[in-house]
Amino acid sequence: MTGFVLDLATLPAGRSTVVLNSDARGLDLAPEDWPGEIKAELGVEQSGSRVSVRGQLSGRTRLECVRCLKAFEQTVVPKFEAYAERSGSSRHPSEQDELERDGYMLFHDGRRLDLGPVARETLLLETPMAPRCREDCRGLCPRCGADLNDGPCGCAPEKARDPSA
Repeated sequence: MTGFVLDLATLPAGRSTVVLNSDARGLDLAPEDWPGEIKAELGVEQSGSRVSVRGQLSGRTRLECVRCLKAFEQTVVPKFEAYAERSGSSRHPSEQDELERDGYMLFHDGRRLDLGPVARETLLLETPMAPRCREDCRGLCPRCGADLNDGPCGCAPEKARDPSA
């Protein structure tokens, strides 16, 4: 069970707005990488046994700049979508397993819908692969390792090479 579980039994048929909160552990994320609360602001629409969920997530993640190697925090605010159907409502069990495994559809028991695994995946996919502390980060000197964001290092400028040599 995770921190992002919808209690379908308490939601009215039709459209509802729901706010869910969780810490990193509730979404099976590393607390040292995801400090603070993770929030979901969702529009939930129930129609018979089908549930559509759309909205956005928000949380802060700790990253390391690929240029200067400094740790920094960044807010991640991805869009969120999930579709669910009641288990066994209209599909053959093998088709249901395949849809759930491929991420096309979630299934619920009529009372609760666990959005945690989809929220976790959405947050991780939104996290940058090559994060930078700022757009104009100058990085580290390749010779002495000084942080060039703090100013020029003490290395002598490289001499231009003679192309005829």
